[in-house]
Amino acid sequence: MRILVIEDDRKIAAFLTTGFKQNGFAVDHAADGQSGLELARQGHYAAAVVDVMLPKFDGLSLLSTLRAEKLHLPVIVLSAKSSVDDRIRGLQAGGDDYLTKPFAFSELLARVQSLLRRVGQTEAPTELRWNDISQNLLSRTVTRGDKPIELQAREFSLLELFLRSPGRVLTKTFLLERLWDYSFDPQTNVVDVLVCRLRAKLDRDFEAKVIQTIRGAGYVLKLD
Repeated sequence: MRILVIEDDRKIAAFLTTGFKQNGFAVDHAADGQSGLELARQGHYAAAVVDVMLPKFDGLSLLSTLRAEKLHLPVIVLSAKSSVDDRIRGLQAGGDDYLTKPFAFSELLARVQSLLRRVGQTEAPTELRWNDISQNLLSRTVTRGDKPIELQAREFSLLELFLRSPGRVLTKTFLLERLWDYSFDPQTNVVDVLVCRLRAKLDRDFEAKVIQTIRGAGYVLKLD
C-alpha cells in the first residue's frame, strides 16, 4: 500500500517517510505543491499526507484542485495552525482529517489507518495478543492472564508497538520517533523511563518477565 507525503520540510518529510516505511507502507515524497499535485493525479495512492504551507502551490489549493477534478484520494492535512477556523478551512478544502504540528507519529499512523478503514482499503486488528498479554485497541484495555492492567496513554501506545513486533529489537530512536514528535530531544532518557514503567506494570505479580533490554541496541518483547 502506497502513501504520498507532500511536505517541504526535509526533517519532517524524512520523519514521515521512515515511519510509514517501517510500518509496511511504500512512500513517495513531494517537496512542493505542484509536484505533489502531479503525483496525486496518477491515482496510485491509498492516502496522502499534505502540509498546508507548501512552495509553488499551497496545500489547500492542492486539495481544492483534487476535489474539483473528482479525485477522491483520502487526505490528512498537516498544519502548524491549530485554530478552529484553520481546521474548518482544511476540511472544507477537501481534507478528510486535520492534524496540527507538532505531533507524534503514532497518532498520525492511527489516523491514516482509521481513514483507510473508513474507505474500505484495509482491515486492521482491534485486538493484539502475544503469550498471555492481550490489548484491545477499541476499549483501550490491557490484560495479562486474567489480570487487568491500567496503562497511561503513552504506555498503551508503547505496548502496541511491542505487540506488533514481538521478538524484534526496537531501538530507542525508533520508539522516540513513534511516541514523541519529531522535535523532541533525542538525548533524553524518556524512552528508558517509559519502558521501565510499562515493564513494571506488566511484570507485577508475574514470574516471567516480558520486556528485555538488549544492551546498546534497544528493547525486545520476549520471555526471559
